[in-house]
Amino acid sequence: MSFDGDRSRRDVLKAAVALGGASALTACLDRTADEPVPTGDPAAKPARQHAWREYVRHDEHGNSQLPAHQILLYVDFAGDGPPADDDRAALAATLDALDRAYAWRHEGLLHSVAYSPAYFGRFDESLPDGIDLPEPRALSPFESPAFDRQDAVLHLASDRADVVLEADRALRGERDAANGVSVPPLTDVATVDSRRTGFVGAGLPADHQDAAGIPASKPVPEASPLFMGFKAGFRGNQATESYVTIESGPFAGGTTKVIANLRQRLADWYEEQSHEERVMEMFSPGHAAEDLVEGVGSNLGSDSGIDRFVDDVAADARESGRVGHAQKAARANRDAEGNVRLLRRHFESTDDIGSEQPVASLHFPSLQRNVSEFEAVRRAMNGTDVTELTPAVRQRVNNGILEYIFVRRRGNFLVPPRRHRALPTPQPA
Repeated sequence: MSFDGDRSRRDVLKAAVALGGASALTACLDRTADEPVPTGDPAAKPARQHAWREYVRHDEHGNSQLPAHQILLYVDFAGDGPPADDDRAALAATLDALDRAYAWRHEGLLHSVAYSPAYFGRFDESLPDGIDLPEPRALSPFESPAFDRQDAVLHLASDRADVVLEADRALRGERDAANGVSVPPLTDVATVDSRRTGFVGAGLPADHQDAAGIPASKPVPEASPLFMGFKAGFRGNQATESYVTIESGPFAGGTTKVIANLRQRLADWYEEQSHEERVMEMFSPGHAAEDLVEGVGSNLGSDSGIDRFVDDVAADARESGRVGHAQKAARANRDAEGNVRLLRRHFESTDDIGSEQPVASLHFPSLQRNVSEFEAVRRAMNGTDVTELTPAVRQRVNNGILEYIFVRRRGNFLVPPRRHRALPTPQPA
């Protein structure tokens, strides 16, 4: 297939997921009619809902390549108190049907359901000691996000647009079956408050850079998996799934999940900054000085090499007049043994909430044992301490990528192990 043909196909599939209607699904099915979707075996599903790495593609360096098409469904359940047993059984039947409909892998469907502090607030009993799930809050002096306090969020991900769209429409009661399997609709027990879509992977951001926040010159490289023009999620700079897994108590095998939505304004990023300056602000001035990043950074292999430059933040601020996003965040993203704390699974979007035109934004799901770990990394990323070292580094200028990203929404959630995924109590047996 030609390059233009590939781009046309990607355009149709991404647009279909964003639109989400019956005609969009028809367009997807027309494009993929000769590619059967693998069905699932519920007994073969992993005990951890967040167990994705073994089931997605990897590049030649072993870096995970997240599914290209993703949907977030934020939902609320009826009433104010604990959910009824009938509702719990109904949601279990819905999720079990998805398990039967699709294989648990990138060309099938990966999915998880996670619950907010507001959901657990329905109960008289509290979460077990050791479960760190605070209400979402502002994490910098210069942000004022709206907070996602819906009861739960259902995350769908697949390399196939027809899969996420078909599953999404079945869950929302717009289709009786998914991949030939009858699916009781999620809307029997919940109301969908917000539907958000996104994409990730080389080619997709370049195809969809005709959006507010990105210059009309269309500077996003074809090879970049993200709008900002660099690879991310290097295996050596990500926590393992085991590390972020809760180890004991009734939610052992689960994790916590923070999901933020960040608007991106990249005119100055591309039109005022050279590639070298973008490397300085995304990674570190040391990366630029040593010419470590070629193009989108594929040459870095499985590790960005940021650990070498974490202790240089103060010196870089004084000598280079700027500091890197990755080097700031890494200051809090390592435990005493050097293990990375956060497992980031971010993806791009142009369906910005509340907007009538495409707007470049980033959905940023992060997995960690404790939400406080995410909050610590975010505060280190703020670089507020660095602004005291030199007037050249201000709160949003020359301070990593803060000049170009703006937090619009944030929510905190608990991802239970699979055995407790259907409307868990705070103290499940």
